[in-house]
Amino acid sequence: MTIADPLVQDPSVPEPLVGQRHSTEPLGVRWIHGSPSAKHDADPELQVHWVDPHTAILRQNKAVDYEAPFLFLLFGEARAALIDTGATADPELMPLRRTVDELIAGWLRRHPRPEYELVVLHTHAHGDHVAGDAQFADRPRTVVVPADRTAAWAFLGIAVDEADAPPGRLELGGRSLRAIGAPGHERSAVVFFDPWTGFLLTGDTVYRGRLYVEDWPAYSRTIDRLIAFAQYHPVTQVLGCHIEMTSEPGVDYPIRTTYQPDEPPLELPPEVLGRIRAVLDEAGDVPARRVDADFIVWPTEPGE
Repeated sequence: MTIADPLVQDPSVPEPLVGQRHSTEPLGVRWIHGSPSAKHDADPELQVHWVDPHTAILRQNKAVDYEAPFLFLLFGEARAALIDTGATADPELMPLRRTVDELIAGWLRRHPRPEYELVVLHTHAHGDHVAGDAQFADRPRTVVVPADRTAAWAFLGIAVDEADAPPGRLELGGRSLRAIGAPGHERSAVVFFDPWTGFLLTGDTVYRGRLYVEDWPAYSRTIDRLIAFAQYHPVTQVLGCHIEMTSEPGVDYPIRTTYQPDEPPLELPPEVLGRIRAVLDEAGDVPARRVDADFIVWPTEPGE
């Protein structure tokens, strides 16, 4: 007779998620922020920070690409979601597939199940958020959702032709992401809400930096939509995909900066949405550059 080890999870029975983080407390992480010169660079290509046992945030090395975007890997009982794939396609320079595979393999050792899927999503279609897509093209049990508005919104269940379409939904198993259509910075933009952590993942729509707005009316409507959403959902923190500000209120690092030793935290409080609304109201209907302590609203031409 074989007696089962009570400490080994039966892989035929998916283990329910435990270890939820739902807090407004700071993440408490010092992000890699570049080096004074390339020869001084000792940072990994990707920094990995585990927020809780089922949530990882990755940041790309600024020595590889000055954009240094943040990526998010969220684990559910049936599948994981990777949100954005970074600014560099070359797996030698940015080994995203290898890193994600290692993170998933480690998670599965702790939470065994016979099969596990990966869905690759995007906050929008700009190159610094989709460059690593090809690394996942041949990965088994993986769906890479194109970043264009038609494909991405259809996959997520967001009605493309409705100005105020209700949020879509993606089930991960014990964890259900909401997907909010958020054009303005870019027409295909999506904001994700993760009820597990309370994180509102805003891509380039809201972050500590230059909020480039190519469609002023659409962006204004998006901010209204996010404010309304946050009133009825337990948003704990707002997390964008970059840090471009210094710790001095209202002062940003110059574009293409590769060394940012004086960065503020990634996370912002939900109240930042109301502050953006106030800045937009101050500017009125005519697009105008406006500076806040934590961001700069920066109108651009489409495609810039």
